[in-house]
Amino acid sequence: MLQTKELRAKIERLLEESSWAEAHACLGGLWRREGMAAAANYVVSCYDRLRPHLHLTKCRVALLRSMTLEPLVPMLRGAALVSGIDPLIQIGQFNAYVQEMLDSGSALYAFNPDIVIVAVQTRDIVPEIWEAYADLSESEVRAIVDRVRKTVSGLLRTFRDQSNASVIIHNFEKPLASDGVMGAQGRNGQLATIDRLNAELGELCSQYRGLYILDYDSLVGHHGRARWHDEGKWLTMRMPFATDSLSSLVAEWLKFIHPLTGVTCKVLAIDLDNTLWDGVLGEVGLKGIQVGSEYPGAFYRALQRAILDLYRRGILLAVCSKNNSDEALAALQNHPGMLLRPEHFAAMRINWQDKAQNLHEIASELNIGTDAIAFLDDNPVERERVRLEMPEVKVIDLPRRPQGFVCALRECPFFERLALSAEDRQHTRLYGEQRQRAELANKLGTLEDFFTSLDQEVVIAPVTPETLTRVAQLTQKTNQYNVTTRRYTEQQIEDFASRPGWNVYSVQVKDRFGDNGIVGVMVTRTEHQICEIDTFLLSCRVLGRTVETAMLGFLAETSKAEGALFLRGRFIPTRRNEPARELYSSHSFRAIDGEDGETIWSLNLGEANISCPEWIRLHGTDRVHHAEQARV
Repeated sequence: MLQTKELRAKIERLLEESSWAEAHACLGGLWRREGMAAAANYVVSCYDRLRPHLHLTKCRVALLRSMTLEPLVPMLRGAALVSGIDPLIQIGQFNAYVQEMLDSGSALYAFNPDIVIVAVQTRDIVPEIWEAYADLSESEVRAIVDRVRKTVSGLLRTFRDQSNASVIIHNFEKPLASDGVMGAQGRNGQLATIDRLNAELGELCSQYRGLYILDYDSLVGHHGRARWHDEGKWLTMRMPFATDSLSSLVAEWLKFIHPLTGVTCKVLAIDLDNTLWDGVLGEVGLKGIQVGSEYPGAFYRALQRAILDLYRRGILLAVCSKNNSDEALAALQNHPGMLLRPEHFAAMRINWQDKAQNLHEIASELNIGTDAIAFLDDNPVERERVRLEMPEVKVIDLPRRPQGFVCALRECPFFERLALSAEDRQHTRLYGEQRQRAELANKLGTLEDFFTSLDQEVVIAPVTPETLTRVAQLTQKTNQYNVTTRRYTEQQIEDFASRPGWNVYSVQVKDRFGDNGIVGVMVTRTEHQICEIDTFLLSCRVLGRTVETAMLGFLAETSKAEGALFLRGRFIPTRRNEPARELYSSHSFRAIDGEDGETIWSLNLGEANISCPEWIRLHGTDRVHHAEQARV
C-alpha cells in the first residue's frame, strides 16, 4: 500500500497526465485514509482541476447553526467530492438561524439552497433544561416544551412558505445526566423531557414534505457523549466537538445528501468466499464454510442480516464470485446458517471470469449503468482492480477482520433512502418478471407478436399524495430515458401540481407477467396555447415496448383538448440519456431551435396525430373529456 506522501505524488502525476478518472479514484483512497481537515483542503484543491472533466452532481447546501461549524465545511466538500457530489456551501451567521429563517430577504433565501442543514444545540434553544433542570417546576417544564413547539412550528411554516429546499434538522441531544441514575427512573426527568421535545419535533416535521430528522442524540450516544464533546473547544471556540467527532458528523450529513441529490446505488454486487461466509468453498466444501450463530460464523451471518436489510430497502442484490456455480448455489440454498438464499438475488455471475467483466454483465442484465453498482469483496486486490478498471463503481472497503464488515456496509451512504415506494419493496420480483419477458421475446418471431403477447395496459394519472414519493424518486434516479434529466424533490413536484397550467402525471404499466408499478413521469406547463414538456422519463424496465408512444399520444390528445396548438419538448443531452435522443424526431416533432447540444422540438397539434399503439390499452384520458367539457 502506498504511503500518504507517495499517494499524493501519484495523484499529482495523474493530474499532469490528464488521467482524470484514475486521479478521482486515488483521491477517494486518500480521503478514506486521511478523511480529516488536514486532507480536506488538498482534496478540494485537486477537484478544482478535476471538476471540468468529471460528471459531478451539483447542489447548494446552507448551514444554519448555533455553533462553530467552519472547520467542517472543507471536510464536507472533500467527502462529497470523492463521492461524486459537488456542493456549493453557504454557512449562516453564528446563532442567527431564527432571523435567517424568518426574514424573506435574508442571505439564506437569496442563496436559494437545495438543502438546508439546521444544526442547533439543546443548550442553545432550551438552556434552562440543559443547565438548570433541577431548578424547574413541572409547570415551568411544560411551559418550556410548549414554547419550543410554537417557536419551531413558526420557523418551519415560515421557511416552507419561502422555499422548497429539503431540510435536515438535528434533533435535541441529551447531556450527561445531571441527576444520576434517578434521571432514567421516571417520566418527568431531564432525559425524559428531551425525549418529549424530540417527539414534538418529529411530529412537526411530519407535517411538511422534505423535512427530515437527523438523530443527533443517537449519533452522539453511539460514539459516546464524553468522547464526542470537547469542553475546551466549546468554551474557547464555541465548537462543541472533539476533533475525532468531526468526520462522523460529516458522514451523517452525507447520509442525507446522497439520497437528496440522487447519488445512490441500485445494486449491491457481493463476493461469496470470506465475504458471505468464512472459508473458501472450493477448498473446504459445504460443511467446511462457517456462517451461523457461533464464532466466527456469527460475523458473516450478521453481514447477511445487514444485506437483507438493504434488500428490504429496495436495493437489488447480485452475486459476483469466482467459484464453481453449482457448488455456490448449493451452499446458498442448503447451508442451515444462511440468511440469503438464491431467490434474494436479481442477477448472478458465479464463474472464473474477471470480476470487472462480471460487473459489466450484471449491469447489462439489469439494464442499469455501472455507476449504479456498489461492490462488496473481502479481497483488497479484487477491490483495487475494480477501482482501476471501473472507477464509476462504488467499491466498499472492508477491514481485515470480519467483525468490522457490518459497520463498513451500514456506514456506506450510497444505500440511504429517505422514503420507500411500493416499487422499491418489490424490486427483485419486478426484475424476475423482466427475465420472463426477455425469454418470451426470444421465443416469438416479430416485435409485433411480442408486444401483442405482452397484453400491456398503461395507466396515466395525475400525481396524488400516494404516488408523489415515487414520482419524485423517478426524477432523481432515472438517467437513460430522460429527455431533460431535471431532478425534483417531493415538495417541488407537489408545488408544480398545484400551479395553474401545470400537470404532473404518473405512468403505470401492467402486462401478462405482473404490475411493473409506476415507471414513468410527465410534467407539462401550458401557456399561450403551447404545452411545454418539462419532464418526460421512463424506467429502463419498460424501454423498447412503445410505452413512450402511448405517453406522447396521451399528451397530444390532452393538450389539444385543453386548447393548446403546439406540443413542445426539449432534449438536453447528458452522458447517459442517449436512448432518449430520438424520442421527438421519431414521433413527427420538428426541431425549431437549440444551442450547446440542447434541441427544442415542436409538434403542430392541428396537423399531426400520435396514436396509441394497438397492442396497448391506455387508461387515463378522463382529463381530455373534462377539458372538452370545460371548453364547451
